[in-house]
Amino acid sequence: MKIGIAADHRGFKLKEKLKAALPKIKFRDFGTFDEKSVDYPDYAFPLVAAIQKKEIERGVLICGSGLGMSISANKGKGIRACLCLNKEMAKMARNHNDANVLVLAANFTKEREAVAILLTFLKEKFEGGRHKRRIDKISYYESHSRCQ
Repeated sequence: MKIGIAADHRGFKLKEKLKAALPKIKFRDFGTFDEKSVDYPDYAFPLVAAIQKKEIERGVLICGSGLGMSISANKGKGIRACLCLNKEMAKMARNHNDANVLVLAANFTKEREAVAILLTFLKEKFEGGRHKRRIDKISYYESHSRCQ
């Protein structure tokens, strides 16, 4: 599975720790590459575009609260980004929402927990059924919204 990863300056350290803790996972790193202040949309949007082009299958975005990355990523058509603060949220994000982007909050998530959350996110599968019906409604609205 091809996994993209990106962070802003607040998430940089956690991004690097995840890559070091999980050397068997081949990450495509979309940056940032240091702790100099940056704007999170500049890192979320290229990762989102790579998912849309099928260059990667899933993504991981990290910022301080996780909120900015979540909002940014969810602007992309076909993207279901979920901010997960624990393994249970990651499990449900995959099982019920078929999330394709995991968002982590560097300010609120310790490295060990972040590793567990990411591994859960990668392991879990979409359950389909009633959840597929709900995802289809989101996709329909995304394509037919008059709010665009």
